[in-house]
Parts: sequence; structure tokens; C-alpha cells
Amino acid sequence: MSHPVAKREDVPPGAAKKVVVDGVEVLLCNVDGELYAVEDVCTHDGGPLDQGELQGCRIMCPRHGAMFDVTTGAALTPPAVVALASYPVRVEGDDVFVEV
Repeated sequence: MSHPVAKREDVPPGAAKKVVVDGVEVLLCNVDGELYAVEDVCTHDGGPLDQGELQGCRIMCPRHGAMFDVTTGAALTPPAVVALASYPVRVEGDDVFVEV
């Protein structure tokens, strides 16, 4: 089931926004106008990724510097080796929906 979690204007290109979907903390990321959703918890130590800076399609965990690709969830650099969960995103009009 999809859930409306934000308005498109809430997440401009290059920005990331934390949302909660059915109790799951999700990071909604705008990469060149395309929206992606990944879990907002670093797989290395549970740190909040929304505190990191989105750089293109990568976000760095502010705790230990692990990098993740928000378009796929892939862990790109140590100390993280496990990918983030990623979730389908759908935009209808100005509403953004995420399915967890």
C-alpha cells in the first residue's frame, strides 16, 4: 500500500527529507528531479542518514563516513557493507507516495 508522505515542492533537487511511513523512518531524496526513498538508518551503526549531506546520488553517514547510493540503496564505502532498504516512490500531481 502506498502512502502520501510529502508534496513534491518539499523535496527540491539536491535535497533530502526524512519522512515516517507506517512507523518506518524513510529518507526521501531528489536526485536531478527524480525522487528516491531509502531507509533513514545507516546499516553500519544505526545513525540517522538525514543528518548527512546529499551529494548527487550519494549520501554520507555523519557518524563514520559510510557512503550510500540513494538510487539503489547500495553501500559504497566502508565501514558500511550492507545496502539500505529502498522503497518505491510514485508522484501523483504534487503528492509523493512511498510504499514500504
